[in-house]
Amino acid sequence: MNILITNGRVIDPASGFDEKVPVALANGAVAAIGHIASDFQPHRTIDASGCLVLPGLVDLAARLREPGYEHEGMLESEMAAAVAGGVTSLVCPPDTDPVLDEPGLVEMLKFRAEKLQRARLFPQGALTRGLQGEVLTEMAELTEAGCIGFGQAEVPLTNTQVLQRAMQYASTFGYTVWLRPQDRDLGKGVAASGALATRLGLSGVPVAAETIALFTIFELMKSTGARVHLCRLSSAAGVQLVRDAKAAGLPASCDVSINSLHLADTDIGYFDSRARLSPPLRQQRDRDALSAALADGTIDALVSDHTPVEADAKTLPFAESEPGATGLELLLPLALQWGEHSGAGLKRAIEVVTSAPARLLGGAAAGALAVGAPADIAIVAPDDEWQVLPEALRSQGKYTPFAGYAMRGRARATLVGGQLVHETA
Repeated sequence: MNILITNGRVIDPASGFDEKVPVALANGAVAAIGHIASDFQPHRTIDASGCLVLPGLVDLAARLREPGYEHEGMLESEMAAAVAGGVTSLVCPPDTDPVLDEPGLVEMLKFRAEKLQRARLFPQGALTRGLQGEVLTEMAELTEAGCIGFGQAEVPLTNTQVLQRAMQYASTFGYTVWLRPQDRDLGKGVAASGALATRLGLSGVPVAAETIALFTIFELMKSTGARVHLCRLSSAAGVQLVRDAKAAGLPASCDVSINSLHLADTDIGYFDSRARLSPPLRQQRDRDALSAALADGTIDALVSDHTPVEADAKTLPFAESEPGATGLELLLPLALQWGEHSGAGLKRAIEVVTSAPARLLGGAAAGALAVGAPADIAIVAPDDEWQVLPEALRSQGKYTPFAGYAMRGRARATLVGGQLVHETA
């Protein structure tokens, strides 16, 4: 289908393009930007007056809960949530049931996602079989099946020798290792260590849980040459270590979640289980450091950390509730809000959810709006105001610490491969 998008402000952070021009789409790709051929015949014209025409968002951390946890989320519901949020490409961690440690499982998941014809799915393979931290997976076979990297999700790899071997193997073949830096023993608490956790009587997770893991990872990077993506940084001390590692030339990248970027431990309030998250919300100084690091490029990308959780697992005492929150539909407005309030600006806010995370996908065609690129596009109304009403979310997961918050900015339309997969009235 040929589609013509008119009257929108086209922004492509990858190239620096920013002009109010028409965009022509044909055969699933961007055919022209600005100068439309006179013989181009659109089957449909979309008026994007007052809107931004952006590359589709790229989310590096979205649990879709399938296979194995369909009671908390299904591909249909979570993919619908993704495109409603303008997300056209997403990475899912390997902690499904069964774990994504076999090529057949990866191929099945990709086939299911492609059949839905919504967002593009980039699975992350398990680093060790069953995430048990003992035997390495067949990374080459998993890569052929479609995995873009290998990690342990939320399961710390406690055997340093196994981690070293995994990084050596990954380095040999150019694979990226995705790790959430958290020490297993220090990370067993339910809230960030500090005055609030003490006052509420909640077991704490000290900053050292993150920094100790980072020291280990960086030392192994030096000896193995492995490329590592650090998932969901949460502390000011962690930010400084990453900044130093990058300055030293280590091939490290990292992301931060919308939760850690906008919230602090005080948002737990009176044991609000919607704010039971992993990593836990830390103090305001940590939040400020994360914001500054995202603005200056120390942190590469902003992620939703989408983790749908069922009611039975959330409506429990804080310490007993399951960590996680829905976020796919909130990534866009919270990125725009951060760009405005932090002073980072609109272009950086768009970059951290489009071209910057796309660069970490190993050459996948995503995150760019250029002639010849796949027509994965979000048409965004930046001034649309709406309220986060859990019952109105497309995701099967209805729990978020942002419930009731006023948001500004939403996707009016989302296209994937030139097909209109989401549109609001």
